[in-house]
Amino acid sequence: MHPKYSLLTLPLLLATCAQAADKLPVYKTDPAQTSISGLSSGAYMAVQYQVAYSASVKGAGIIAGGPYYCAANNILYAGICMGLVPLVSPKPGPMLTAAQEFEKTGQIDPLSNLKKANIYVFSGIEDNVVRQKAVDTTVAFFKLAGVPENHIRYVNELAAGHAFITPGFGNNCSANAAPYISHCELKATGYDQAGDLLQHIYGPLNPPAKTLLGKIIAFNQRDFAIPESSLADTGYAYIPQSCAQGATCKVHIALHGCQQSAESVGDSFYKDTGYNPWADSNHLIVLYPQVNKSKANPENPRGCWDWFGYSGPAYAVKSGVQMTAIKAMVDRLGGR
Repeated sequence: MHPKYSLLTLPLLLATCAQAADKLPVYKTDPAQTSISGLSSGAYMAVQYQVAYSASVKGAGIIAGGPYYCAANNILYAGICMGLVPLVSPKPGPMLTAAQEFEKTGQIDPLSNLKKANIYVFSGIEDNVVRQKAVDTTVAFFKLAGVPENHIRYVNELAAGHAFITPGFGNNCSANAAPYISHCELKATGYDQAGDLLQHIYGPLNPPAKTLLGKIIAFNQRDFAIPESSLADTGYAYIPQSCAQGATCKVHIALHGCQQSAESVGDSFYKDTGYNPWADSNHLIVLYPQVNKSKANPENPRGCWDWFGYSGPAYAVKSGVQMTAIKAMVDRLGGR
C-alpha cells in the first residue's frame, strides 16, 4: 500500500471511488413530460435537442442562445451566430432548410412536432457575449419551423448581461461574468427565470418549495459517453422526495453555459439557479449534465456544449455524441 494510504483511510477511499462510479438511478417518469433549457452554449444545445428530439420534448427554455444549426459545422461562423459581427445577422431560412434536409434523411424527428412545443426565449439588453440580434433569429427560426406565436414567450426587456437570472442570487443584473448567474428585477419584482420558463413550458405549477425535501445526486456520466465527447466524469440531478418515493415525475434537462460546469463554478449552477425549489413541489426531476474543458477537443477550451461541430459533424442531430448521451440519461431515469 502507498505510505500515505493507511488502513484507516482505505474505507474512505473505497467509498469515494464507489460514489464516483454510481449509476444514474431509475425512477418513474412520464416520457411525454420531458423538457430542456440552457444558457449560452447550453441554450444552443437546448435548441438542437428540442428540434432533433421534438417527438419526445414538450418544450425548451433558450437563454442567450442562437438558432438551430447556425454554425453549420464551421467554427468560423460562430461570431455571426452570436451576433458579434457588425451589420451581419444570422438568417433563419437556411437553418430551416438544413433542418428539413435532416428530417428527410431521418436524422431528426419530424418538424411538425414543433407545432405543439412551448418555447421560452430570453436575451438581456446588456449581454455582450450573445447579442440580441442572434437571439431574435432564434425566435424567427422557431416561428418559421411551425411553432405557433402564442407558444413562444420572448423576454428581452431586462438590462441583463450574459447570465441565468434569479430573484436574488449572483452578480448584479448587467454583469457578464462568472458564475454567469445574476439577479434582476422585472416590473419591480425579482425575476425568477427558472419559474417563468418552467411555467411557460408546463403551464401553471405549484409555488416553489421554501424548504427543499429532495436531494442532489451525483452520477457517473461515463455510462453515457467517452471522455473524448467532453462530457465530464460526473453529472448531477435533483431528485424531489416524492420522485424518490415512487411518484410519476416529469424530467427537465438544465444545461450550463461555457465556463459554468462544476469544474468552473462549483455547485452554483445546479444549486443556485432556482430550478430545484420548483422541482421539489411539482414532481419534477432536474437533470444537470456536465461538459468540461477538454484536451481531447482543442476547440473546446472553455467547457462549452457543442453547437459548432467540435465533437463531430453530427453534433446537431440525434446521432451526435452529446445529444445521444443526454437522451440516454433521460431514458435511464425512466427505466427505458
